[in-house]
Amino acid sequence: MIQLDNVTKSYGGSTAIDSVGLTIPQGKTTALIGPSGSGKSTLLALIIGLELPDHGKIAIDGHPLTPQSALNLRRRMGYVIQDGGLFPHLTAQENIGLMANEAGWSPTRRKNRLNELCALTRFPPSAMDRYPVELSGGQRQRVSLMRALMLDPDVLLMDEPLGALDPLIRADLQDDLKTIFQNLAKTVVLVTHDLSEAAFFGDVIVLMHQGHVVQLGKFDDLIDRPADRFVSQFVHAQLRRITMISERAMTTEMGHA
Repeated sequence: MIQLDNVTKSYGGSTAIDSVGLTIPQGKTTALIGPSGSGKSTLLALIIGLELPDHGKIAIDGHPLTPQSALNLRRRMGYVIQDGGLFPHLTAQENIGLMANEAGWSPTRRKNRLNELCALTRFPPSAMDRYPVELSGGQRQRVSLMRALMLDPDVLLMDEPLGALDPLIRADLQDDLKTIFQNLAKTVVLVTHDLSEAAFFGDVIVLMHQGHVVQLGKFDDLIDRPADRFVSQFVHAQLRRITMISERAMTTEMGHA
């Protein structure tokens, strides 16, 4: 379980996270959603200890996150960012094995874990010796996911992991990620701009605006029981976008018929 208690973070006089109190349940997927600048990615950086709060407290499974404990707690968390964040001068296998090498794993243990992860993510073992530039966008994200899962962390943090992918690859990876989340039963925190994606993945959806949590619950709660006018506007805009995309796709199909 991840507990945030009255957490605030500012940059240069601008408040990114404002007195946020939030409990992220263990073994569930929590989707953080909201417009750009709402504080989603900052919240993720605070949870993993890349940033420390100006005020308030964060605890991971009851262990306080402090400057002294941040490194050890971070090793219990996997982190996936948009575009994968792979090192271009390292092969897929070398990228995935970075943390295992640092932890002193034997070559046999690393190889066995790599085989497990290839099967889990449906990544072709034959592509392990390729560099990121030689991989497709979907393959790079699978490598990034394998790197995050290499040490079998308790928590998986994902910041817009599918945002840069084309729709077909994105849909394929969404299905795979959903299966992986269900099979591993880890605590997952996923940042997304897309309400439909949040609904697809999230056991809990947390809607943020201007550094505040404005509503949390299930997809139906946001639709049927919006907490305020902003929630209604955000949901309406997202649903209208989904409808427009569907109508455009239908028009295109009819034009090709």
